[in-house]
Amino acid sequence: MEFSAPYFLFLGDARDPLSVKTSRGIADWRPDKCIGEISMPDCPLTLGLPQITFAEAAAKGAKTFVLGLANRGGFIAPEWVPYLMEALAHGMDIASGLHGKVADIPEVKQLADKLGRRIFDVRHPTGTLDVGSGRKRAGKRILAVGTDCSVGKMYTTLAIESELKVRGEKTDFRATGQTGILINGQGISVDAVVADFISGAVEMLSPANDPDHWDVIEGQGSLFHPSYAGVSLGLLHGSQADVLILCHQVGRTHVRKLEELPLPDFKSCIETNLAAARLTNPDVIWGGISVNSSALGEEEALEYCREMSALHNVPCVDPVRHGTAALVDYILEHKGTTA
Repeated sequence: MEFSAPYFLFLGDARDPLSVKTSRGIADWRPDKCIGEISMPDCPLTLGLPQITFAEAAAKGAKTFVLGLANRGGFIAPEWVPYLMEALAHGMDIASGLHGKVADIPEVKQLADKLGRRIFDVRHPTGTLDVGSGRKRAGKRILAVGTDCSVGKMYTTLAIESELKVRGEKTDFRATGQTGILINGQGISVDAVVADFISGAVEMLSPANDPDHWDVIEGQGSLFHPSYAGVSLGLLHGSQADVLILCHQVGRTHVRKLEELPLPDFKSCIETNLAAARLTNPDVIWGGISVNSSALGEEEALEYCREMSALHNVPCVDPVRHGTAALVDYILEHKGTTA
């Protein structure tokens, strides 16, 4: 699934900043690809982008109208349909990360077909996928894994990709969830792939490449979350990762939405992930720890990272506060072309 920039971002009638986190992710990570934003009259939110009309966006070359928002249930509200129709009429494709499918709205699909415009429902993979083979392929790969879901795997991988690019390394971010796909413009939402094809989809997403090229693969779920462990295992096998980065939210004590299930400690968590990853890459290593330390003060966060690094003998950072230079230093030292 691949769509074209520049993007015109739709905020709809959202009132909660968390409900536009996908649009905000696009604006934060790919500002060069964003033409502007548009919202409904009662929406108080902004991404800080130019607030422009469809005609102005089209004149600036907008290629894709992005529904980068979420509501309870992930449905497409009837009030949004005129905006979708307007986008198509102004020559734009449509991309949506919602559970509901834009292509299932008859009038929108009919107009898109008539005008030759494309609709990307990014949660719903298209095309033919194969089962995983586990065959060794060229190139280097980094995968984020977690003590739980929603602990910063996407942010971590985007930050690592950015740091690798600053250093002149060949690298690509490989998106595996709807927000990552909308930020990146391409990818496969692996949580919507039929189970037998998850590892094959990840192999397709991160194919053989130059020996010194790094694919930085967005992680999903956790091997320790009963709801999502299957997707996490498919990613571990399909990625054939050379390096695993363990992600964690400081202060979280139990699996998300399952209060009776405590989180694993770092050592047992990474050992379990490494054991699973060795099926397709026996030489995989633990490359570091990435934490969301927002529950701590600045000095507390630094001390926490120092303690975790000393305890586990790998770098530990909060990518928002500290960047990912220490992680990339370690990765290149142990898995770089001169390693």
